[in-house]
Amino acid sequence: MTDPFTPDIVAAVLRHMNEDHAEHSLEIVRVLGARPDATSVRLTTVTPTGATFEATVPDADPVEVVIPWSTEITERPQFRTEFAHMYQRASAQPPH
Repeated sequence: MTDPFTPDIVAAVLRHMNEDHAEHSLEIVRVLGARPDATSVRLTTVTPTGATFEATVPDADPVEVVIPWSTEITERPQFRTEFAHMYQRASAQPPH
């Protein structure tokens, strides 16, 4: 599979999520990424198959958390839909 997203597109998605939706990303990683111990996260890359975050956890080096999309992404607007879907799923889970 060829990645259809240019470095500029990826950088824009990362910037938007890290600057405007850090708390949503943290909830996604805590619940869907099975890292309830994460204290902060940073989205490091997106591909057609998923999102990769770097999570800060207590008393350890940062850990990589990869969360797959519900479907392969082929167009830029799908990122918004997929992140919203992830956050809704994470928010629907009972608190840890």
